[in-house]
Amino acid sequence: MMREALVDPSAIEHNVRALRATAQTREFIAVVKADGYGHGALTAARAAIAGGASRLGVADLAEALELRAAGIGVPIIAWLHTADADFAPALAADVEIGVSSLDQLRRVVSHAASTAPAVHIKFETGLGRNGASPREWGAIIAEASELERAGRLRVEGLFSHVSGASEADDLAQLALFEGAIAAAQDAGLSPRIRHLAATAAAIDLPSTRLDAIRAGIGVYGLSPFDDRSSADLGLRPAMTVRAPIAAVRHVKAGQGASYGYDYRAERDTTFALVPLGYADGVPRQASNAGPVRIHGQKFRVAGRVAMDQFVVDVGDTPVEVGDLAVLFGDPLTGAPSATDWADAAGTINYEIVTRIGPRVPRTTAN
Repeated sequence: MMREALVDPSAIEHNVRALRATAQTREFIAVVKADGYGHGALTAARAAIAGGASRLGVADLAEALELRAAGIGVPIIAWLHTADADFAPALAADVEIGVSSLDQLRRVVSHAASTAPAVHIKFETGLGRNGASPREWGAIIAEASELERAGRLRVEGLFSHVSGASEADDLAQLALFEGAIAAAQDAGLSPRIRHLAATAAAIDLPSTRLDAIRAGIGVYGLSPFDDRSSADLGLRPAMTVRAPIAAVRHVKAGQGASYGYDYRAERDTTFALVPLGYADGVPRQASNAGPVRIHGQKFRVAGRVAMDQFVVDVGDTPVEVGDLAVLFGDPLTGAPSATDWADAAGTINYEIVTRIGPRVPRTTAN
């Protein structure tokens, strides 16, 4: 295989169990949007359910329908929609809809066939993204209550999302959300679950856990914190990206590597070619910096990451065509981490795993 993303479902299952033990909430929503953060949505969903997830979360309706078509039967919530979204297929598949405006609420009801659709009302509490704005809270709550009493709607949940800017900011958002919850209850709504915390808040701010946490990055074994690793949190990274070396070149001092000769060999050395590039999601920003493990030793990308390949200067280390180069995986195995690559590229570990492209086959660890 020219390139591979090896995904370990047992790690995902472990991570859900660990986060459930931390949160101690009645329900657990495992977020499997963006193809399970690059790990494969179906693989992630099945493993998360095995670990104790009671619900799944996705961004859009198509993601939810793909899971339903694959036989996933647990409740699924989808929360990001365009103005012309057709809710009918998702409602027919018993997908729960996150609504962020009065217009969305009305359109969901108008697209329902016979049974009352289940919705989760999202309240904007300061993140500046989707969610009903505070000036609309009264109207959306009042209409949802009226529709529910008429048997045309079921308000399954209320939710929002904290910014993670600071503890004070997150607690201020919690206070706003609690105000929205109180207003909903005063209007006669009794949602089954209230959810606010993603992985970081679920770990650090117990008061935000409420009825369910909505865990994303932690499900895949990665830390949302700058000062704590996966191992510190008791999590196991679930993805290993690797490729066999495609070519070996013994070169003289001064030889350049890749476009522009941003890297030149300081002495006679060996260049190893790894067949992964920015077309596969390897960040070009990590040129001359991204870590790679070969034969138990760590090296760095030499020169620019190209579309399909990059070079590693391995010095005097004996390497051959076919030897495995590991870009990232579980640091406890000696591999670089997704966070190491994020640091090299000036981004976050979420992006590193999610951007691994479709040209990289996902295989499942036994």
